[in-house]
Amino acid sequence: MTIESGSLTDPAVRAFVTAVNAQDRDAFAAILTGDATMSDDGSDRDLRQWTDAELLNGHAGDVMEVVSESDAGRALMVDIHSDKWGTMHTTWQFTVTDDGKISRFETGQA
Repeated sequence: MTIESGSLTDPAVRAFVTAVNAQDRDAFAAILTGDATMSDDGSDRDLRQWTDAELLNGHAGDVMEVVSESDAGRALMVDIHSDKWGTMHTTWQFTVTDDGKISRFETGQA
């Protein structure tokens, strides 16, 4: 069973997942701070390059299928669907600023 993105607890995380699944680059950029960072499997990556390759690559259908959430909605277990890698079970942790933007996210295989 999955959690619909509109039902996610944290508004910033909800906007992030919604933007990724809609492949909406403008909405995705709007939810991030200007200096946002990210890591994949424990290694810091270039956020724009990584998201272009892994998240916002024109994949048809939902990219992020949320399986569960914790930490007030800022930690997710997600099945990621990628044309390149297939489906992977992943963890996501988000750092959200006081003004409701994501300043960092960390993901990795679960």
